[in-house]
Amino acid sequence: MALASLVVAALAGCGAPPGLNEPTGLPTHAATPATPGPSTAPATPPATAPSLGTSTPTPDAGLVATACRGGPSGQRVVQLLRGRAGVLPTNVRVQVHTGPLCAGDWQFTVLEVTGHEELQVVTRGKPSAPVLVTAGTDVCTIEVRATSPAGIRTLACDAGPAAGPGA
Repeated sequence: MALASLVVAALAGCGAPPGLNEPTGLPTHAATPATPGPSTAPATPPATAPSLGTSTPTPDAGLVATACRGGPSGQRVVQLLRGRAGVLPTNVRVQVHTGPLCAGDWQFTVLEVTGHEELQVVTRGKPSAPVLVTAGTDVCTIEVRATSPAGIRTLACDAGPAAGPGA
């Protein structure tokens, strides 16, 4: 204990280091406003983002043509071609080869027509009442190229005309 008193007394006699007692003009603590300012915090807690494992990104409906959900059916497309469009006679046997595939409100169908080349069909509109855009062995028309969704344009234009028998 006597040693501790001696050390304290020796240090006390030295005084404060030079410059420590002189004011520097700088505040020694952060100033706080007398009245609080407006809060920038939201009044309601932020919604939590869904976890990455539960969200499933969906591609744009027009970028890729996929099997049509809810129609039109292949039979509906055949009925359209045999009806007012007059593309197919009633005595020709027709079987759906591909589709209908949908992109946006457009549809693409390939039909096998007995004794003829495959028939490509592009329709658009409501599944219950599609409207014929074009039908044939090469359906890459100006309308299809200029206004159809990318998924239909890829099928109709990039794949080229349907290969017929013997091709």
